[in-house]
Amino acid sequence: MRVNRLVTPINSPANALGALHYFMIGQFILQIMLLFPVFGAARVVMRVASFAISIAFLFLIPRNGRKHPSVNWAIAVMVIMILEFFFHPDMSTLLAGLAQCALYLGIIAPVFWVTRLNINLKSFYWLILIIWGFHTISSIVGTLQVLYPGQFQTELSTAIQGSVFGGENLKIVLANGETVFRPQGLTDTPGGAATAGFYALLLSAGIAVSQTNLVVRLICLFSATAGFFCIYLSQVRSILVVAIICLIAFFAFLIRQGQLQKVTWLAPVATGIGLSAFAWAARIGGESTTDRVSTLTAKSAGEVYYENRGGFLDSTIEWAFTNPLGFGLGRWGPIGGYFGDRFNPMIRPLWVEIQWTAWLVDGGIPMIIVYVGAILVTMQAIWSIINRAVKPELIIWGSLILAYDVGAMATTFNYPLFIGQGGMEFWILNIAFYTAATTRQS
Repeated sequence: MRVNRLVTPINSPANALGALHYFMIGQFILQIMLLFPVFGAARVVMRVASFAISIAFLFLIPRNGRKHPSVNWAIAVMVIMILEFFFHPDMSTLLAGLAQCALYLGIIAPVFWVTRLNINLKSFYWLILIIWGFHTISSIVGTLQVLYPGQFQTELSTAIQGSVFGGENLKIVLANGETVFRPQGLTDTPGGAATAGFYALLLSAGIAVSQTNLVVRLICLFSATAGFFCIYLSQVRSILVVAIICLIAFFAFLIRQGQLQKVTWLAPVATGIGLSAFAWAARIGGESTTDRVSTLTAKSAGEVYYENRGGFLDSTIEWAFTNPLGFGLGRWGPIGGYFGDRFNPMIRPLWVEIQWTAWLVDGGIPMIIVYVGAILVTMQAIWSIINRAVKPELIIWGSLILAYDVGAMATTFNYPLFIGQGGMEFWILNIAFYTAATTRQS
């Protein structure tokens, strides 16, 4: 007897909206699983899974005619990686090269598969709520870890536990003299709560502007305060600077789009939260916190940057002349550590601290040009949307995403953002908003 079964395609309206949400929830679940020793021991597997799912979606989600403007640039990125894999003589090992190519593909794959989903503004807003909710909880946990030392402490990563200092160098001294790890939040890395604080702060600003409900705005106020507090206590100055840059850019874009009324109340509130959270952090964290923040204003911005990351940028420029086509795949970072050849002096591991160095090492000057091109084209697409937008929600969220992009570009001068989960989140947020903004039913 023949049985008819109901089969729903993955990109149909019935479940395509959930695919992106489930993907992000899955990313957060994988991160939380690392907090348990039984999973922490398999850290590499858990990290690989994050990008493997993205690659799987690339093949599982059926194609349609929609394309993001950065698609050709993303293809060029992968073409460069393939050429590096087959022709660069200084690739560390075959496995390291394959892993590096897979990592790049997993990070940039959302450029291709997110546009295939049936996303509207409502589903985009739910995506924002999921990301904001997780990072708000992580910020709250990070706050509690400092206020109640030892009671909410999460597991340290096996890599930190096995390091020379065993994580002791990642502790801070509080005002009461007690020594604790920098707030981790829902991560296994001291100071990891700073990233959660950044997302909680920035997304709270967007939600507060887009919603008129007083309760929602009060929750955003609480979330932003916890976010600022974690950034201060984590003592990651670069994230504090990027957060401020993003907020200023958000205000500027809103004003540019005629939303001055929203900025007139949001800017003072954000400033008040920042100052109040700093006073709170100073009372709890003591001199170690205030001294760390004060270094940002002790000298000019250029001098502060050069003393901390400027040397890496100078080295990158010098390397560009000696190795314009890259240094070979698998030469740096976790991939180089896990899969690379650490004993061959001809392909010794390289130290990478900023994104520009990472691009140069992996694909040379062509990679820098193409990847930066992909980012700029993506930002241009968002700018075009908000310039012709009529709906207030398009203006608000487009301005926020564009401000986030400005912060991401600033981060490339301090950290290899696009060689990790942060880079994948960049592409997901940008492509999801673009898809929602260009979907007819939105």
